[in-house]
Amino acid sequence: FIQINNEIALGASISPISKYHGSQYDISLLIWKDPEQGNWWMQFGKGNVLGYWPGSLFSYLSDSASMIQWGGEVVNSASDGQHTTTQMGSGHFPEEGFGKSSYFRNVQIVDGSNSLRAPKDVATFTEQPNCYDVQTGKNDAWGSYIYYGGPGRNPNCP
Repeated sequence: FIQINNEIALGASISPISKYHGSQYDISLLIWKDPEQGNWWMQFGKGNVLGYWPGSLFSYLSDSASMIQWGGEVVNSASDGQHTTTQMGSGHFPEEGFGKSSYFRNVQIVDGSNSLRAPKDVATFTEQPNCYDVQTGKNDAWGSYIYYGGPGRNPNCP
């Protein structure tokens, strides 16, 4: 990744942060392919272009992507069979909904003509649904959305 904007530190925390059952804050991220140079650009918020991945890095992304994934990931390196206590997202399951569970909303893709549109054929995947889970939906206010997360090890996820 070649960073061109030094006003935002990649990997740093973003504030303000949402509070459980309190104020919720959104951020906007946009990734798109430059049709001229073939580079994949990333933008944060309104007009804050952070940088790009050179197109030469991607043999299979030279024309387009065939799959896009949104979500969370937790690594469990314990070899004793116990699941990690690391939370995903807010640490709360998707069923708890807005103000409690983590989410992506207004999920869109950039198509071949550089236009935003809703993704088709959205599927979910979770390896440990008693530890972490995911739910998708669609409505007029949020477009396509995803609730995800969980507490990690708990009585139902040993």
